[in-house]
Amino acid sequence: MPLRLPPDVTRISASMRLSIQAEFGGWELSRVRLYTDGSRRVLLRRKRPPQPAASSAV
Repeated sequence: MPLRLPPDVTRISASMRLSIQAEFGGWELSRVRLYTDGSRRVLLRRKRPPQPAASSAV
């Protein structure tokens, strides 16, 4: 999921937005690209659900 953050967004508010998105939306940070005009392009990806542990039968 690509996001574009404008140059007027500070690092702190960008980090807060991304952490909220990650916590409630099930996303994790994939990549951040900072452009010369100060804007950021952020790529988020879906978290993989935890894999069930393989149980060994005794």
